Parts: sequence; structure tokens; C-alpha cells
Amino acid sequence: MATLLLRLEGPMQSWGISSRFGERDTGREPSKSGVVGLLCAALGKPRVEDGADPGRWPTLAVLAGLRMGVRCDRGGTVGVDFQTAGGGRMNGRAYGVAKADGSLFPSVMSQRFFLQDASFLVGLCGPDIDLLRALHRALANPMWQLYLGRKGYVPAVPPWLPDGLRSEDLLEALADYPVAEPSDGQVRLVVEELSPLGAEPRMDQPVDFVRRRFGRRYVRVDVVSATARDKGGEAFVSQPDVP
Repeated sequence: MATLLLRLEGPMQSWGISSRFGERDTGREPSKSGVVGLLCAALGKPRVEDGADPGRWPTLAVLAGLRMGVRCDRGGTVGVDFQTAGGGRMNGRAYGVAKADGSLFPSVMSQRFFLQDASFLVGLCGPDIDLLRALHRALANPMWQLYLGRKGYVPAVPPWLPDGLRSEDLLEALADYPVAEPSDGQVRLVVEELSPLGAEPRMDQPVDFVRRRFGRRYVRVDVVSATARDKGGEAFVSQPDVP
């Protein structure tokens, strides 16, 4: 097994998994659908998988089959924007949000939640080292703009890590990589599991981006001790905080 690590850090990011209509939520860590979407943007892979150019990109099923883990180096805080769209005129014409029948809503209001000043180390693990190498190269030179869950939420630092391609398995890679900033406290570790026993469900397994279909996966959430001194210092040591 090998692991690809990437850093997701920025002033604002949002990883919604249950948004409906006027309320757009965010999880407390990156969602798998969001991370896979970021990788697709780096590759220049379109949403539609019609087989017109087989072999050019890995399939969505292959990307979603990678096991994901997230180390929450800095969890950030939750903020919310109150936004409106429509309800006025543009260039002399009525402006609004389209209904299914083609008419316009006079205005649409929404609350959009996001994370402020958060930093995550994300790991993707699988047996295909060539796939992970291709993803690592794509992150270094992305085809399309990368953003952290929503357009406009751009990374503060590149997601690509020069030493992000690791020969270790997922847990070892997340444990050994230095934390984003000095820390003597504790951080959350959210790791994907095959078994639902002792795990939490997440409805963010991407199935079809065109039809916005997502499946269930399971994660284990641990609180672990962070002993790394700085970005260039000693490695993170995973110690489950169990009474």
C-alpha cells in the first residue's frame, strides 16, 4: 500500500454533506466527495463519464475506491453567510432564480455555513502506486482551479506536498507527517473503515457527480495527541486518547 497526502488549508472552506434548499451545511472536516472532486479538477476530468476517451482519466469508481483519512491539525471555527439572489433588475430585465417551469423566483435567501482558518492533512491510500503518482503530478500542476468545497474558497497554500507521496499505509503516513503548526494538544483523526462496527456513517461516497448521487461509507473518529513541534520538526505521534 502507498498513500498520497495533501494539505487543505485556507481562510474559508466548506464541505457540505446534507445541504438542502436554503441551508448549506458544512462538515467539520473535508468530505470524500469534496476531496475526489478536487482531484478531478486537478486532472481536468469532466463530470460526465461517457467512455469517449477511455484510459485518459481514472474512473470515478477508482478514485472513490481509495481509502481516505483526515488529520484535523487545526479545526477552525464555523461561520455563516446570509445571502440573497435575485429580486431586482439587471440591464433593464427582471433578475431572479429560475424555477423548473422557466419562471423566476423574486428572490432566494440562503444560509451558507463554512469553516474559518482550518487546516487539514488528507491521506488517500490504495495499492495502485501509478494512480497515486498521477494524482500527485496533477496536484503539482492542476488543469483547473482548485477550491476548498465551494468556488471562491481558494487554498491558502497549495494542496500539493512535495513529499506527499508516501510508501507507508494510511495510518502510518498520517501519523508520521509533521503537523501544520506548533501543537502540544490534541487533534481529531477521521479514518475510513470497511466495517460499520464502532464507526460513524457518512453519506459522502461519490457515485455519480452528474446526477449528484452519493453513497454511505463509515469512518472511525479518534482524538489523538499531537507531539510535533513545528513544520520541520519531529513527526506527529498517534496516541489514542482512551481513559
